[in-house]
Amino acid sequence: MNPIDEIPLSSYGCASSNPAPVSKMMSEFALEFREGIDINLGVGYVNEKTIPRNLIKEAYREVLDHPDKYPVALNYGSSKGSENLIESIIKYYTDNKIGCIDEGVIRSKEIIIGPNGATSLLNGISNLVRPGIVITSDPLYYIYCNLLERAGFEILAVPEDEKGMRADLLRQRIEAIGDMKKKISFIYVVTINNPTGTIISNDRKKELIQVASDLSKDLGRKVPIFLDKAYEDLIHDPKVEKPISGFLTDEIEIVYEIGTFSKVLAPALRIGYMIGPSGPFMRTMVQKTNDVGLCPSLITQEIVSYILDHHINEQLRRVRDGYRKRAVAVKRWIDEELRDFAPDYCGGKAGFYFYLTFNEGIKTNETSNLYKFLKRMTGNPCLDGPLNNKKPCVVYIPGEFCVHKKGEMVEIGRRQMRISYGYEEPERIKEALSYIRDGACYAERTSPI
Repeated sequence: MNPIDEIPLSSYGCASSNPAPVSKMMSEFALEFREGIDINLGVGYVNEKTIPRNLIKEAYREVLDHPDKYPVALNYGSSKGSENLIESIIKYYTDNKIGCIDEGVIRSKEIIIGPNGATSLLNGISNLVRPGIVITSDPLYYIYCNLLERAGFEILAVPEDEKGMRADLLRQRIEAIGDMKKKISFIYVVTINNPTGTIISNDRKKELIQVASDLSKDLGRKVPIFLDKAYEDLIHDPKVEKPISGFLTDEIEIVYEIGTFSKVLAPALRIGYMIGPSGPFMRTMVQKTNDVGLCPSLITQEIVSYILDHHINEQLRRVRDGYRKRAVAVKRWIDEELRDFAPDYCGGKAGFYFYLTFNEGIKTNETSNLYKFLKRMTGNPCLDGPLNNKKPCVVYIPGEFCVHKKGEMVEIGRRQMRISYGYEEPERIKEALSYIRDGACYAERTSPI
């Protein structure tokens, strides 16, 4: 019998046959992680205590008990999304002056609900926009940018400063590529950057939209700018300026905003939404939802609609207060434990990440001595512990995963790490930082001269 070949794969399938570096690392983590022993500062999970289980139970009961308000909640729904939820989002925006926009502005836009959270909307963009060059910040949102490259896009990563992606460098990079700028597909901005936690300033956001507008006029076609607002509801530092929506400076309708309730309610509800100008692109996004699942889960949409209408402000206060207390404590511990090794860090004002840059000689990548120390793989039993009972390991996201592999931040990325203060309890985070300090000492001692 002749050998039978495997199923032929598309170019995307071939690119997906090898897992992304972070996916590989987290798969290994799932197999090796010892709950209660090892400490997880890597995964971007929300803190379990912030998930409003009682509110979700109440909402589920109310939705099923009031079919007049929430008809066919356990059946199929609209591919665009629940009208109840869309109206609740409008109310949420106008009551809380989200983005400083009024009801007139938000009702002039179209709102659609993703089939499976905000990630599914980002995936839809990668499926529907013609492949070309995507401009984003450096460090970048590594999960989505890896997907874009597998889907045939090329990433042009522009370094950020404390105000977000640098608009001056963006203009320079666009001019530097000459006729290749015709291949620019879109600009993607995470307004509170993952991994760095950098909050884009309102002035910088306006500048970036102006660059996209000028480029669109130059090319004679719209170059959209997608603003990913995943962590904007989790701005917990009271000194941060209130974000202003990109819609207020969008003259040619190229701004799209993507939001989620995963961070403030529960990731498992899988509610992400997109707000943008009505037109062909939004229609194709609705069709994409129809193609992949007919419609978003109606019951979870109605649950979120109920919570938005009745409990969202108290939930937001509770979640923000919780993360603020954690951020303040973790910042203090970083200063105490790591000031001599990682004096440069950012984050801690929104969401639940800090991004650390270590001194020369202390690498954080998977082949580094710091990584080996924290994974207890140095080969020294005094540092690692016995094979059958290793000392606690610490999981983090190495900075080399977070910078573009062809960008100018590759070298510094090998000295950076993202840590999350969302998942583990504070005392465990403090313990982990002491292990990172010990690992940094070890890395300095063993660094080649």
